[in-house]
Amino acid sequence: MKRVPAVGSRINVTEDGQQVDTAHLGFTTSPHEECAVEEAAQIVERLDGDDHAVVVLTLGPEASTEQLRYSASVGGSEFALVIADGGLDWDPQRTAVAITSAVRELEAAGGQFDLILFGNESADGGNFQVGIRVAHALGRPIVNGIKGIDPHERGFTARRETDAGYEVYELEAPCALGVKEGINLPRYPTMKGRLASRKAQIQVLDCAADADAGGQSRVRLHRPPERASTTVQLGDSAAAAPAVVDLLDELGVL
Repeated sequence: MKRVPAVGSRINVTEDGQQVDTAHLGFTTSPHEECAVEEAAQIVERLDGDDHAVVVLTLGPEASTEQLRYSASVGGSEFALVIADGGLDWDPQRTAVAITSAVRELEAAGGQFDLILFGNESADGGNFQVGIRVAHALGRPIVNGIKGIDPHERGFTARRETDAGYEVYELEAPCALGVKEGINLPRYPTMKGRLASRKAQIQVLDCAADADAGGQSRVRLHRPPERASTTVQLGDSAAAAPAVVDLLDELGVL
């Protein structure tokens, strides 16, 4: 999952044009990934949670522990954070390299994951590629755009929505899926869950990619020009009627 600016936030750019100015931003979990955490929790509940766990992994600044603790309040079991170097441009390739390394480290310590869920794309970057790159590096099948998952004895059945209905995929575990927002309705954390999340143990992994791992180079970030709107008073009382008629005629309404 990924820590992203809250939906509707005003995004400002630093003076050098290289970073988003986060001084006055609120942050949340990217919506697709929020649904992925909820879907993982539901799958574990269906499979009897005593034998399965939801491991939530994020790459980001140390402040991302806020989103990990929120995941703990809505069904997460174990938590891992890869600290992202703030001076590095975390393009999809560098991100995928670091996450791949983190998954391998977690699996070496606790066993292979049956299913790895990614958000279909992050709400801020919208690159659509991190999950695919990680799955390819791990040698596991992946399908993106998923709106339904059903576990079975050998793996998972996944459904992807199309204009004509649904495409259905059968994947053997271990595998990966890219989840779209709307696959479920994420639960609200209970008071008990929020209190428990404060005690959640977060493992910090040293899996950051080096500067040569990426294939892109950021040139500059810029905000599009703001659209200014003005209000023109056409007149007072009945005196405005001719001007209103002229305006409607100009707009082609009459």
